[in-house]
This record gives sequence, structure tokens and C-alpha cells, in this order.
Amino acid sequence: MKRCFLNVLLVCTTFAISAPPLSAGSPQPNQLTDQEKAEGWKLLFDGTSMDAWRSYKKDSLNDGWKVVDGAMVRSEKGADDIVTKEEFDAFEISLEYKISAGGNSGLMFHVTEEGPEPYSSGPEIQIQDNVNGHDPQKSGWLYQFYRSEKDATKPAGEWNELRLILHPEKSEVFINGTKYYEFVKGSDEWNEKLANSKFASWPFFAKASKGHIALQDHGDAVSFRNVKIRPLEQ
Repeated sequence: MKRCFLNVLLVCTTFAISAPPLSAGSPQPNQLTDQEKAEGWKLLFDGTSMDAWRSYKKDSLNDGWKVVDGAMVRSEKGADDIVTKEEFDAFEISLEYKISAGGNSGLMFHVTEEGPEPYSSGPEIQIQDNVNGHDPQKSGWLYQFYRSEKDATKPAGEWNELRLILHPEKSEVFINGTKYYEFVKGSDEWNEKLANSKFASWPFFAKASKGHIALQDHGDAVSFRNVKIRPLEQ
């Protein structure tokens, strides 16, 4: 009996070590664990270079975005919204953000460059200071589509983790490891919410099934780190 108990304990301990929750993060910022590498994750920011990004509808970044202390920092006016150089369809993305007091930003997905702004085509997951922010859409909400009664955010000036799993069958959003909601893009429910939103008549909004990921310059200071992504099979 004692030997069996020890074996069970060993199995449980091994599982906990080999499959940590993503919210636990990497041992150091902007690095992947061996497990993450094996699972197909790759960094969109390595702590020193923003080579994976460019300004929306431009070939490069302007000086409003800088790398500071291992983070991508929107530090100056006119920094521009930025997009990944690569396009993605089904994927899982995880990043940490630090928003300034009263600040606002966002992460958009399936962004094309047909419209004047990234949000012309890409649905946005809100990023803001939930205490002193001015937008009724709270951090982690899918703008004008899905909301959560939960608030797992840490205060402005502290790091928060945003995680999005985007898949045609089911998508999910987490803040600091807490699941906020799930959705199916293009479902009847989605289309009903779209019809009741300000985006209903926008010609390019949410039409693409593949596109860039965008980070928003909303005029406020915001930092990002541990930005990583992995493709998902459809």
C-alpha cells in the first residue's frame, strides 16, 4: 500500500512539473521553456528587437515605439498602431501588458490593411486601466461583442497576462489565468452581436479568416513583453 501511494504521488508530481499552466510564464521574460518550444510556440518579441513588427500600412516602425528594459514600449505621440509582419489564422497568443494610469490600448486579430485603421477589419480585445480608464469596455472584453463580469486585472503599472485562443470551432479569452468568455467567430450569436454593433455596416470588419495581429497606439503609454504565439490545427 505504501509503495502504491508513493507511485501515485510521483505521477502527480511529474504531471505538475511537465504541464504548468501558461499563466505561470517563462522563468525569465521573453524566453520560451523547452516545453513551449516543443509545443510550437515562438516569440514575437525577444526582449531586444521588434523585427517581427511594423507600423500599420508601412514597411517599418517609427520612433514612437522603443525597446526599454526588455519590453516593447509605446512611448511617444504618433507612435502608430503596429502589426505583425506575419499573418495568422488559427492560433494561441499570450502576452503581458502594463498599462499607464487611465491608459487605453488593445489587441486586434485577423487584421487586413484594406481599411484606414487596424480596427476597420480586426476585432479588438480591450486593454485599459479598469479603475481610471474612460472607456466603458473593460480590459479583456471583446469590443462591443463579449464581456465578463469578472475582473482579474492587476492595477495600472503592473504586468497583466492576456491570452487568446482563436479557432474556428471555439475561441477563448483569459486574463491572468482567469477565463472571461468563449465565442465562435461567424456563429449565429456572433453575427447577431455584429448586427447590433457599430461595426455592422463596416465593409471589412471581421470578414477575414486570416490576418495580422495588431497592438494599438491609443495615445497612452503601454508596454508589452512575453509576446508569444503558436499556430493551431484547423
